[in-house]
Amino acid sequence: MEDVTDVVFRSLVRECGAPDVFFSEFTSTDGMFSPGEHKVVHRLERRPDESPLVAQIWGRNPENYFKASQKLASLGFDGIDINMGCPVEKIIRSGNCSALIEEPDLAAELIAAAKEGAAGLPVSVKTRIGFKVQKTEEWAGFLLEQGIAALTVHGRIAKHLSKYSAKWEEIGKVVALRDSLKVNTTIIGNGDVLTLEEINEKHQEYGVDGVMIGRGIFENLFLFDPDKTPLRERSIDEKLSLLMRHVELFEEFWKERKPYRVLKKFFKIYATHFAGASDLRMKLVETETSDDARVVIEEWKTSMNAYE
Repeated sequence: MEDVTDVVFRSLVRECGAPDVFFSEFTSTDGMFSPGEHKVVHRLERRPDESPLVAQIWGRNPENYFKASQKLASLGFDGIDINMGCPVEKIIRSGNCSALIEEPDLAAELIAAAKEGAAGLPVSVKTRIGFKVQKTEEWAGFLLEQGIAALTVHGRIAKHLSKYSAKWEEIGKVVALRDSLKVNTTIIGNGDVLTLEEINEKHQEYGVDGVMIGRGIFENLFLFDPDKTPLRERSIDEKLSLLMRHVELFEEFWKERKPYRVLKKFFKIYATHFAGASDLRMKLVETETSDDARVVIEEWKTSMNAYE
């Protein structure tokens, strides 16, 4: 996710409870080979011990997909995932991501170019069940013919963004289609899953090989470790200590290379489900530096203790 699943947030999630596989922020292949390269390559930064980590890419130039895959292989990524599912207007307006559902010939070229440059790394695709209209089996069937290692299916059409409930029955159809075609592609479902219990339910009911979780991690950083207390149930001190840990990791890794404002989108993860949380969030959003955040948190804790 843009400005979310960076190396810092992945490190924090790993400390709380690591999933089986991490994905990078999605990165423009065109941007990687342009004068503005410096504006996008930070999305591919990683710690030496991060594995397995899959790089997610997007774009519509086959040559850049080939070069990007070569570079990602040399950087030590464990796989390459092509984003054909993002529904954001500014992205699809230029024919990228989920707009490629309407251009299967180009989609096939991009997959082939990525596979050629990947030096044996698995190449996968993340997509939706349609662009403006639903066409699950037609589109998924086409992708399954491309020899990809994995296919992640989000159970909504692009037009619906994240509105309405994800159609897991459509994801189940992709599993059945994969089996009927007798291909080895791993099928991963995506959409509205928030707990490990739901992951197991989707596996049992729809036959998916795995489940990708995006927004759900905001609800519980400990989601992937069933033996740990969920974030919602933890004390205020624990939540705020995690927030400060996030700030410290951000400072340590990015220093001056990323603006402090990027951190603000994470505050609601920690400052929630306790009395006064909304007031604390408002104060934190007004901060301009990590030192400001420390002061706000300490002052808030002191004022709360005064009422105990």
